[in-house]
Amino acid sequence: MEGEDKKSLIEEGHPVLSISRQCELLDLPRSTYYYTAAEMDEENLKLMRWIDEQYMKCPYYGSPRMTEWLRQEKHVNVNHKRIERLMRLMGIRSVLTPKRKRKQGEEDRGKRYPYLLEGMTIEKPNEVWCSDISYIPMRYGFMYLVAVMDWCSRYVLSWQLSNTMDVGFCVDALEDALRVGGKPQIFNTDQGSQYTSQQFTNRLQQEEIAISMVGKGRCWDNIFIERLWWSVKYEDVYTKNYETVGELYRGLEGYFRHYNEERLHQSLGYRTPHSVQYG
Repeated sequence: MEGEDKKSLIEEGHPVLSISRQCELLDLPRSTYYYTAAEMDEENLKLMRWIDEQYMKCPYYGSPRMTEWLRQEKHVNVNHKRIERLMRLMGIRSVLTPKRKRKQGEEDRGKRYPYLLEGMTIEKPNEVWCSDISYIPMRYGFMYLVAVMDWCSRYVLSWQLSNTMDVGFCVDALEDALRVGGKPQIFNTDQGSQYTSQQFTNRLQQEEIAISMVGKGRCWDNIFIERLWWSVKYEDVYTKNYETVGELYRGLEGYFRHYNEERLHQSLGYRTPHSVQYG
């Protein structure tokens, strides 16, 4: 059965089976179901592409500095509020932004956990896994990409695409990683609402995996997956300028295979992540 035929069998709002579970039963990638890229007008897409590239170089740029950079370097007349809104939509903020104090009575997004990797020597696979979400620009829209990576080997254990930053595709990526990679002692993420949600943290606790979270303004606490995003974008996404989600999915599938099994990493002594992960 082709992907289009399988998608027609998905029932939204099913009382028992979630979209993710229905996709799993049909052997249909969840990203294939969400086949339509998030849409945006051409001018905003251009701005978001520039913002994304500059953020890869300068993750300490907040919206005021990003606005001024666009005015000076790209000669566009944009206001701060617009760039702030686009950066929020992209899921990015300056790594130097201090933690916002919650107002009295304001509901928390979820429990935060301490950073557990301070001073820790990580010498073998499956000691620590890490995860993050990144904005992926396309010619006529954009998607979000989540990945789960082994800290020691840099092996990408799983990844998922979605046109929304919901917790579902993060949980899907976690489930995929647990199926193929065993499980780690520690799982490290940022404090995004997807990772602090009960749905995500409860799944880690079910597996008795310790939860570690990056502190606000500590951009190096999840450095290896940040480097992964730089590689994915500059070695694949920016050069391919994908038009459809199907093309993006197939392109990333090929890239991650190359990244894991063929790409030599200087930090690994010019070995591949696969050779380190699986010996």
